[in-house]
Amino acid sequence: MIPRMLDTRPDRIRKLLADLVGFDTISDRTNLPLIAHIESYLAALGVGFERIVDETGQKASLWVTIGPEDRPGLVLSGHTDVVPVAGQDWSHDPFKLVERDGRLYGRGTTDMKGFVAVCLAMVPDMVEARLKTPIHLAISYDEEIGCVGVRPMLGEVARKKVRPLGAFIGEPTQMQVIIGHKGKHGVRATFRGLARHSSIAPDGVNAIEYAAELIVEIRRRAVLLAGKRSTDSLYDVPHSTLLTSIVHGGAALNIVPDTCTVDFECRGIGITESREVTDAIVAWAKAEIEPAMKARHPECGIDFEEILDYPALDTAADATIVTLAKSLAGRNDHAKVAFGTEASLFASMAGIPSVVIGPGAIAQAHTPDEFVEMSELLKCAGFVEKLIAHCAKG
Repeated sequence: MIPRMLDTRPDRIRKLLADLVGFDTISDRTNLPLIAHIESYLAALGVGFERIVDETGQKASLWVTIGPEDRPGLVLSGHTDVVPVAGQDWSHDPFKLVERDGRLYGRGTTDMKGFVAVCLAMVPDMVEARLKTPIHLAISYDEEIGCVGVRPMLGEVARKKVRPLGAFIGEPTQMQVIIGHKGKHGVRATFRGLARHSSIAPDGVNAIEYAAELIVEIRRRAVLLAGKRSTDSLYDVPHSTLLTSIVHGGAALNIVPDTCTVDFECRGIGITESREVTDAIVAWAKAEIEPAMKARHPECGIDFEEILDYPALDTAADATIVTLAKSLAGRNDHAKVAFGTEASLFASMAGIPSVVIGPGAIAQAHTPDEFVEMSELLKCAGFVEKLIAHCAKG
């Protein structure tokens, strides 16, 4: 392979990132214009792709293969959706790329359109290299609301005759190799009370007050979890976490509230711990709170629904994909993180060993004036360049 001129690489990345940031792909909106843009870019390079569309027809993922399709390859994976900007104090249009002092500002620059831009910028190098081991690009949607879009794509990948050797998920880690992250299970509890005028409050069933009992119990259990610190020192937060995040209830000061919703989550270190913790809370509430509500009025009670679920990631430190990631990144260390990614679904749904490694810092993700440093993007490009060389050897 003849390497491309290094001084053109920042321009390629910058142009592609500006294009990607320019698409408003907040998770409640379609990503099809962005997907069509990527498809046009790939088609111009003679690269084929598979579009996987969701049930609404408004969202799609892309599965791209560069190199032979009959051999197991390696995956570079990123998502196209971004978090909202409403209520954030941006100093410029969040959907227009702005560069200052080596930093590229815009929504999604770190999480994680910067990684996608790098991968796309390196596609010409992949084509030119005549790869013996294929490189796949997995570009998903709705990661920010529960790793939704990657699941149908992984279902398709799992049915293919040849399964990838491993995957690199490019969430922001400052190019550190991440071998594990916590799982997450989110639950919404809807309390059904009985409305009455507040002057006769004892005749009603106060949904908020019963919800408060659940919130206090969640807090009590969170403290217990914090006291059970993991011996796994690789985690930045070395214990499972539990919290109430959203509460809605009540209509007026003089009305006994007949409804209240409580959203809570657990981020667990164990593969299935997050669900086990929330299941135990649901069982406790059904046994301790709901009977008291029904005793006041038979139509009162609590409805529970799952709002988010993904397992933890726990890739062995001596796994081949970890060794390869360290070699490509030029470093020997690895770590685990509290935030979740699609990596655990690559592993659990498709049996693809995975690590998380990407440009930028998680501290910048979801913030106003989100940015990624060009130096980080170039480190990532260097990683992909070494991957191309590795795959060219076969």
